[in-house]
Amino acid sequence: MRPPLPSARPAAGLALAGLAAPTVLAFFKGGYFENARDAALVGVGILLALTALVVPREHLLPRNRHARLALAGFAGLALWTALSASWAPLNDAAWATFERDALYLGALVAATALLRRDTGAARLVEPVLMLGALVVVGYGLLGRLLPDIVHAAPSISAGGRLDQPLTYWNAMGALGAVGLVLAARIAGDAATRSPALRAAAAAAAVPLTVAIYLTFSRGALAATAAGLVVLLAFVPSYTQLRAIAITVEAGIIGCAIAAASPAVRTLHGSHPALQGAFVLVALLAVMALAAGVQRWAAVVEGERRTRMGRIPLPRHHGWVAAFLVAAMLVVPVAVAAGGDTPSSTDPRFGASTSRLASADSPRYHYWKVAVDAFADAPVKGIGAGGFAVRWLEDRPVLQPARDAHSLEIETLAELGAVGGLLLALLGAGVVLSARDVIRREGTALIAGPAAALAAYAFHASIDWDWEMPALTLVGVALAGALLAASDDA
Repeated sequence: MRPPLPSARPAAGLALAGLAAPTVLAFFKGGYFENARDAALVGVGILLALTALVVPREHLLPRNRHARLALAGFAGLALWTALSASWAPLNDAAWATFERDALYLGALVAATALLRRDTGAARLVEPVLMLGALVVVGYGLLGRLLPDIVHAAPSISAGGRLDQPLTYWNAMGALGAVGLVLAARIAGDAATRSPALRAAAAAAAVPLTVAIYLTFSRGALAATAAGLVVLLAFVPSYTQLRAIAITVEAGIIGCAIAAASPAVRTLHGSHPALQGAFVLVALLAVMALAAGVQRWAAVVEGERRTRMGRIPLPRHHGWVAAFLVAAMLVVPVAVAAGGDTPSSTDPRFGASTSRLASADSPRYHYWKVAVDAFADAPVKGIGAGGFAVRWLEDRPVLQPARDAHSLEIETLAELGAVGGLLLALLGAGVVLSARDVIRREGTALIAGPAAALAAYAFHASIDWDWEMPALTLVGVALAGALLAASDDA
């Protein structure tokens, strides 16, 4: 691969700034509230303006028709969201939804133009986003391990789960899942990553996995599994399988260490500073061990002492992987829906490992109300931001909710079949763009972004990730990387 031209350096610098932006936004409560969201919108506007100055005109919009389909679908979704304000029950909520859509659309356009190989920015995507996830979840972890130094005060609603700095535990778990999948890919990328970076990625997997565990998020665990399944389907090699094994096993050891400390696991325990210090030292040791094992594996690979070929998977193993991911999403919902009515108050509230063995959740109530809303207005929906009102009118339990906890279901409820179709066009454009890259250059080039995006998309289908810009902008960057790759000739 040729090095980037000197004229591409400004574009690479802008790409680096854009990739780091979600990490900064995470420390402003994830960009959920208006002031931070408005600041992010201004930042994306500046990024777009600078992109137009440094990127050649022919690269501002993709030439690949599937990439154009994705951008057109997203632009249509944002426009339809704005139009829905005219029939939405809450004007402010509708415009807040439109602002998020505009933020993500601008970020996707910029990412598609900047994250190209000829700018040198394509190689930055995986390590920078992994590092960003590590910084965010690492801050939350240090708030438990060094409470007298890092003051990351948890919210009462978290019930001891890891929720800072995003302020929502499930979003923290989803970000950790995306970071862990990227770490596993970097650790297994013998072709383009240095042994030092691969070892560092294996080490980073330890705090990322511990953070996922401390959120006690069932959805984050499932999203992690989905991302790793997709990753292995894209890169079915013994090298990648071994890297996944190293990162996951080291992470599990780290989780066992954290679980042994009540002060770290639940924030309830004597001498929290002392317990945290012991856990920190132990985790650093596990990180060093993971890095050492991965470094040793890289040396062995270089000496060709181990089998480094392709895993003998079935010819259509991609469809098998897709089925497994779909099953992880559908089966728990079907089992819970086929049993007793889910309770309105989960008895496994908070930092309890018993939550991980239960499918009980108020989400099924949210989804039912949203589906009923779609049935009442199947074409145009009830208007952006309207679910909160509909929930107050029809909720079967007293639990408050603003979102339907599913991007697809909430889109259908609020924006109807029109919004659902536009969202489907966005998703189809990204998937088809990835397919174009695979047909031309194979799967390894986009394995990391595709697998991490699969983890994000999995989680967004069962939670309100779309309303958390610091998390969704990571997904947007991953999607932009795929669109940019499809446009590279």
